[in-house]
Amino acid sequence: MVPTTEKVKATADDRFIRLLRQNNLKVTQPRLGVLKIISGKETAISQPDLEKMLGDTVDRVTLYRVLATFEEKGILHKIFDLHGTATYALCSTECDEHHHHDEHVHFICSVCNSIYCLDDIKLPKINLPEGYQLQSVGINAVGLCAECKALTK
Repeated sequence: MVPTTEKVKATADDRFIRLLRQNNLKVTQPRLGVLKIISGKETAISQPDLEKMLGDTVDRVTLYRVLATFEEKGILHKIFDLHGTATYALCSTECDEHHHHDEHVHFICSVCNSIYCLDDIKLPKINLPEGYQLQSVGINAVGLCAECKALTK
């Protein structure tokens, strides 16, 4: 039996509501809207693109606050594209407010500028000199995504 659209929507909404509550956040339409859009994307998404997709339902200041809160709580992680624009992708379920575990490679297409999280490629442990404290690691691989590569044939 194939799930109906309403059931799939309800399941996603329930998951987002649980996620917000687990992070001690109020369940608001702007927060739910951002989660719905980002979870439906295969690539990271920028704030301007999110703003366009949300339309008049969320103002710019609220969107900035939602993104900042989600990043702080370990719900989203930020990746900069080839033009220096911040884009956002969902964190792994292991991330929380105190520890981000999204240490994976990001693939950036040099043609369309899309960013893909390559979760299966884990980064090696970094041994720092005594007295140093690691806060984050980011490795970007740049090339052609499958769609752009297909267009070059």
